[in-house]
Amino acid sequence: MAGITAYGAYIPFNRLDRRRLTEAFGEPAPPGEKAVANYDEDSVTMAVEAARDCLNGLSPAALSGVYFATTTPPYREKQSATTVAAALDAPENVRTADFTSTLRAGSTALLAAADAVRADGGSVLVAVADCRPAAAKGHFEQLFGDAAAAFVVGTENVLAEIEGWCSVAGDVLTQWREAEDRYVRTWEERFITSRGYAPLVTRALASLAAKLQLTPADIKKIALYAPSPRYHTGMALALGFRQDQTQDGLFDRVGLAGAAHAPLLLAAALEEAEPGDRILMVTFGEGAEAILFRATEKIKDFSPRRGVSGHLASKKNTMNYLTYLRWKNMLDFEPPRRPDPDRPSAPAMWRNARRNLAFYGSRCNRCGTPQIPAQRVCVHCQARDEMAPYRFADLSARIATYTIDHLTFSHDPPVVFAVVDFEGGGRLLCEMTDCDPGRVEIGMEVEMTFRRLYRAGGIHNYYWKARPRRFVAGEKSEQP
Repeated sequence: MAGITAYGAYIPFNRLDRRRLTEAFGEPAPPGEKAVANYDEDSVTMAVEAARDCLNGLSPAALSGVYFATTTPPYREKQSATTVAAALDAPENVRTADFTSTLRAGSTALLAAADAVRADGGSVLVAVADCRPAAAKGHFEQLFGDAAAAFVVGTENVLAEIEGWCSVAGDVLTQWREAEDRYVRTWEERFITSRGYAPLVTRALASLAAKLQLTPADIKKIALYAPSPRYHTGMALALGFRQDQTQDGLFDRVGLAGAAHAPLLLAAALEEAEPGDRILMVTFGEGAEAILFRATEKIKDFSPRRGVSGHLASKKNTMNYLTYLRWKNMLDFEPPRRPDPDRPSAPAMWRNARRNLAFYGSRCNRCGTPQIPAQRVCVHCQARDEMAPYRFADLSARIATYTIDHLTFSHDPPVVFAVVDFEGGGRLLCEMTDCDPGRVEIGMEVEMTFRRLYRAGGIHNYYWKARPRRFVAGEKSEQP
């Protein structure tokens, strides 16, 4: 049987309290907060973080495929799944694919992964992430949030098997972005729901119910995409589901996460699932897809590194509205009085891909000392050319010393540079992110996170930064 063998999620550390929107415009805003990707995050970096959360104790070397689903890819022409695979250190012969241009890209990628493992075996990782742009003072600005979810689909050690699915196509113009559009555009709300969302979702669920002889009473949780909180509750009730069967839509804590929204709710439902529970995920976008999962006995044997609950508990919601606009590149600021960064060299990126994306250094075969960046001569025993590749991405570290730089240009000043010592050995000077400069201190435990350093000449340059170690269930957080 094909199904989910691992799952995980990622919700950005920074949240915007919606009261800041009320303060900015003097108009009512929905309650709660929404997750906001940092200026150095995008759909690719969030997909990598969700995948790392998912691959908790699992080796990327076992993956036969890496699929990436989003409506907000960094490139119009260049595959992003290859960047995700490289950052995870997946094998070179892994199959990669991007699924995009629709809000149901995530469910389509999951079904494609299930088809692949049924046909050829192996395991396929599906990472779904979105950070959709929304114009200021609009409904979407109040609603949209950024998030990601990831799943491994396979046929062995299945946590939740796929019992059935149904897909309905409907070319109804509801929301769209042309190639030149920066922000999502939409048709009138009543048309979206009465001619698009409601009939297509109902048709998909009716077809699945008829095929599998299902009733709403057979379902433990429904992870339902909806265009707003109002329709999330109303649609679930209209379909015959009780409120306690409807997975929390997270509108007041994350926001509407585009293609990642229903997968994020599915990950949250899996965290609480018991063996035998049936979970129904429903997506919408130019049609609708419904996928039914049944939790197996192995659901108790797996837990993500942090999961949805861990990421919800780890946050910072002191962001002001101007910072939000700056991170979203919605305000023109005076440029720094220094040359723009040079466009990254494609040959240099190719040569350094394993170091920059997979975050490899080296370890001396003679004395066992890890070193980053990779060295030819060991800093400890001076052995020459006796090094083996050594990956640092998943190692914890502590700050040995740091500096707070108020002169370096940043979208989130000041910049914190830290020298970190990795567990087991290895020292690196790196930039910190998602931190309060006033609370950084020597000895603070940090972890590495995949981020976008800068964009120049149309090329996105990715590398790793350090952040204060984030909350894990049962542990004390070092950063509120």
